[in-house]
Amino acid sequence: MENKIPIRFFVITFLWTWLICGVAILILSQGNSQDTVFLAPSGAGLQILMLLGIFGPTVGAFVSIRTIEGKGAVKKYIKSFFSLKFGWKAWSAIFLISGITSFISWFLPELFGEERVSPYLPSISFFPIYLLFSILLGGGQEEIGYKCYISPIIEKKYGIISGEIIHGIIWAVWHIPLWFIPGAAQNYMNFFVFMICCIGYSFFFSWVIELSGNRLLSGLVVHGTANAFSALFPTIITDPDANQLRFLIYSVLIFIIGFVIVLLRTYKSRET
Repeated sequence: MENKIPIRFFVITFLWTWLICGVAILILSQGNSQDTVFLAPSGAGLQILMLLGIFGPTVGAFVSIRTIEGKGAVKKYIKSFFSLKFGWKAWSAIFLISGITSFISWFLPELFGEERVSPYLPSISFFPIYLLFSILLGGGQEEIGYKCYISPIIEKKYGIISGEIIHGIIWAVWHIPLWFIPGAAQNYMNFFVFMICCIGYSFFFSWVIELSGNRLLSGLVVHGTANAFSALFPTIITDPDANQLRFLIYSVLIFIIGFVIVLLRTYKSRET
């Protein structure tokens, strides 16, 4: 079993998320064509449904761990998340790389004539609250299954570079239903640019976890932080006709930074 990928993780993860999102898409298709997941008459119910759907990777990880490792393994896995002792290097990487790449991507187009996009947060004082939400429910929770569970297994089998590219592609494909849900951020993204972003994130997030001394909670924190900064320095314009130059710049920057990091990790692993 040591060299095998637990396919059951992907089966449960995709079935859980895609079936639940499929129900949400079906409900929305029966209403007004202008309805979104936030504004539809059944909006509250749809949001709860979507909230359940995004926990597909968590459910997949728990089922996989329980069936492979036996009783008590899930509880042990959950306990491994209760540490914020990432170290200053990991904390610095989380906030500096996420913050600087978001700011550059948000501000740079203004130098070439693009209009400024206002932050989506009412004020900067809301950032800590939004950050906590992003870590627990706004993206960070995906890493309970993806970055903290399955990514190290894929990396061990295929190597650091190939493993993280494979992980990033699968992770991007898992998000596909969101392109069919009006109001989701993915409605405004090019899928292939999003995939580049996911691969870059895969490189970056794995490094942060390693830098933290393999404190798994760091995976949730770095993902949540990246998402939170996107509301402070918006890289996505919520207009289907808008030029999404900011998201392209952001995705390329994250990919380049992540690729440099993964090359250094590969070199370091060969040295040791």
